[in-house]
Amino acid sequence: MSNMDILWVDDEIDLLKPHIIFLEQKNYTVKTCTNGTDAVDLVNDLNFDIVFLDENMPGITGLETLTQIKQLKPNLPVVMITKSEEELIMEEAIGSKIADYLIKPVNPHQILLSLKKNLDHSRLISEKTTLNYQQEFRKIAMDLAMVNTYQEWIELYKRLVHWELELENISDTGMLEILESQKSEANNLFFRFIKKNYESWLNGNDDKPTMSHTIFKDYVVPNISKEQGTLLVVIDNLRYDQLRILEPYINNHYKKETEHSYFSILPTATQYARNAMFSGLMPSEMEKRHPNYWKNDTDEGGKNLFENEFLTEQIKRLKLNIKHEYYKITSLKNGKELADNYNGTKENDLTVIVYNFVDMLSHAKTEMEVIKELAGDDKAYRSLTVSWFKNSPLLSIIQKAKELGQKLIITTDHGTINCNNPTKVIGDKNISANLRYKTGKSLSYENKDVYAVKNPKDIYLPSVAINSPFIFAKEDLFFAYPNNFNHFVKYYRNTYQHGGISLEEIIIPCVVYNTK
Repeated sequence: MSNMDILWVDDEIDLLKPHIIFLEQKNYTVKTCTNGTDAVDLVNDLNFDIVFLDENMPGITGLETLTQIKQLKPNLPVVMITKSEEELIMEEAIGSKIADYLIKPVNPHQILLSLKKNLDHSRLISEKTTLNYQQEFRKIAMDLAMVNTYQEWIELYKRLVHWELELENISDTGMLEILESQKSEANNLFFRFIKKNYESWLNGNDDKPTMSHTIFKDYVVPNISKEQGTLLVVIDNLRYDQLRILEPYINNHYKKETEHSYFSILPTATQYARNAMFSGLMPSEMEKRHPNYWKNDTDEGGKNLFENEFLTEQIKRLKLNIKHEYYKITSLKNGKELADNYNGTKENDLTVIVYNFVDMLSHAKTEMEVIKELAGDDKAYRSLTVSWFKNSPLLSIIQKAKELGQKLIITTDHGTINCNNPTKVIGDKNISANLRYKTGKSLSYENKDVYAVKNPKDIYLPSVAINSPFIFAKEDLFFAYPNNFNHFVKYYRNTYQHGGISLEEIIIPCVVYNTK
């Protein structure tokens, strides 16, 4: 590390000569001055990488100098040095966004540590993260060869998400490429695992994950509090990585009590997974018991119009003696209205909110060039999700829930995957429209690219017509018709889709929070 310019401001600068010589031997350039006014002039005229600022000087104080420096150059790191350990001064300085705080007498190594922390910070983190991932890479590769249970898949997927978030902040793109190839291998193996086990989970195998149709009973019911009231938020289409980066904003109001993961049913699409969640039934059971609420792919009209009716029936079936209310938010206006009137929920044992923003974002990415630009990859997609959440009525609703002392559960119905590779499919004109799964008559497809279920009843899906199998795309594939193939592929490549089989779509979070 060299050629870093330091400004050191102290009215007793002569006493610091040994420190300055020490830093110059380490290749830092140090400029000095003895009062705040000169310091502000120097910061205005020259470019420094960091400022060491004595708090107690004649003339304008260190804190006043700090305020003026920050007005001139908000991003210039300033390290405050003071004789006093007075809490008030510390709070003032920290509130003014100082980079570090040292108490006199300082020794040269403290100064060096502060420089490393502030100037070398990103390089050191980058090197350490790269090294840590290189070690972890080997472990993940070995575990991938062995992973054999749904619990192991949950743990492995969480590790991949952890490293993706760690590596996105460093400058070494090579590491991210290695992670991407590891994720792709994981998805290939996960596809085989689902293909092998999915049917047996639904037909009596005892060792099975909580799934869309059992999440309410398994994770929500035990956390409904009659004393506090409980808010259940279902954010449509929310992946694990997105929840991870929203957590710091939730943690300002709530502390995490337990984190569960569950598996979305197939297809990993809203009309199947979310209806299953609210009804506590698989799609073919919904069709049989509630034909007035259930709609198939080929039916006209909205497919998720009866979630509250499904939920009410499930609450009755589970003999829960609770008062509940259900809201679906599909626009900013809806969201603001609920945030403004949220106190009205305080008599409820359970308040359920379905929030549709993330789903709208993924659809908009397909249809709008500007969103394609803004969410060009997973990192950008996460970043957009955070921007939305920080400024959304949903965050206000969570704050209001906290003020009412309610418990909070955040979950989703399925995730989504960025699709990059087409696989050809042919069918008659009534074939379903989703790009990650298809059902309909006379389907022909690439066997190696799909999990095909000839008889949908085997996995509790309705038969749209006789001889209408379901096929689910693996990894990051999307279905494309041979006619107009190139145009179609160009339009849908690098768009977020759901309905198929990938870690991102199937393994999803359900987190329980309590008030702090």
